[in-house]
Parts: sequence; structure tokens; C-alpha cells
Amino acid sequence: MIKIIPALFAFTVLTGCQSAYYAAWEKVGVEKRDIMVDRVEDAKESQEDAQQQFSDALEQFTHLMNYDGGELQDVYEELKDQYEESNQAATEVTKRINKVQSVADALFDEWETELDKYSNPDLRRESANKLKDTQRRYASLLKSMRKAEAKMEPVLSALQDNVLYLKHNLNATAIGALQSEFNGVKNDINQLIAEMNNAIKESNAFISSMRD
Repeated sequence: MIKIIPALFAFTVLTGCQSAYYAAWEKVGVEKRDIMVDRVEDAKESQEDAQQQFSDALEQFTHLMNYDGGELQDVYEELKDQYEESNQAATEVTKRINKVQSVADALFDEWETELDKYSNPDLRRESANKLKDTQRRYASLLKSMRKAEAKMEPVLSALQDNVLYLKHNLNATAIGALQSEFNGVKNDINQLIAEMNNAIKESNAFISSMRD
């Protein structure tokens, strides 16, 4: 994976000039295809991190529902922290998916343009078929990642609602009132984790195909 970015590459990212960024990498032998694989791996890792974070949030919510005495403020603070960390994890997932989409658009535009440069019709046809196959697999990957991403917002909204409610109603009665909410949140988080599993599998398959 591409982990060390020289000052030139960092500068092009900060200035928002993606074409200059890709051109700089190409000068040292790193093509858009390589960058795309790297970014899919990063997106996959962010989803794995988010999976774990949402699972931790569910565990803390479960702990709250099983409250049987002790310092309620501490339990509330833990749930609040889990919500905030889940929100950060979700933001990172979206950021990583957007970066995958950015390099994919650039790669496919370049690939289509370069098809016109072939003089050998057989090689051109083979490359065009490869392009279509890669686009098809990428479309499936992106759909899977965006589907998992969309599952995060309802969970975050529900967690935020519960945190806000507890903030102003920090007592055992309030916890009992959230029991029905808990069942819905638990179901949503389990669905989210399942969708992320699908996206992670798609990512692994796509990465493998790009390295063939």
C-alpha cells in the first residue's frame, strides 16, 4: 500500500489539484490503478474500524439497559463517548469512499480516452472488454459501500436521541423508557454490521481482481 507521501504529493492534495496529484505519482511509477487499490483497502479498513466501533456502542447501550445501580453519570458518559466515536468513524468511512470514487472516475476517464490510441484492433477490443468488466465490478463495490454507509445515519441519529434524552433525564425511570428504543437500535446496528460485512467482502474481491 502507498503509505509514505512526499511533500510534493501532500501539497497537491492540499491544493485540491487531483490531476497534478496523479501526475506526480505517475512520474515515480505509481498508476491510478495502484492508487485505486490502495484507496479501496483504506476504505475497507475504515469500514472494519466502524464495524467495531458501532459494536462497542451497542455493547455500551446494552450495559445501560442492564443498569442495576451504581453511578449512572459514568454509564451515561460512556454511552456519550461511544456515540461521538461512532460519529467520527462514520465520517471517516464516507471520506474514504469518496476518495475511492474520485480516483475511479479519473482512472476510467483515462482508460476510455486511451482506447482511441490503439492501432491494433484486437488489443483495443481486449482492453475495452477489460474496462467494462472493471467498471461493472467497481459499480457493484461502490453500491455495496454506499449501502452500508447509508445504514450509519439512522443509527447515529438514534444514538444521539438517546444520549440527549439521558442528558436531561438521568435516572432509572428514564432508562426504562428507552427500552423500546434499544430494541430498534440493536436491530439497526446488526443490519449495519451485516451490510458492512458485504461491503468488506466486495472490497476484498475487487482488490484481488485488480491484482490479477
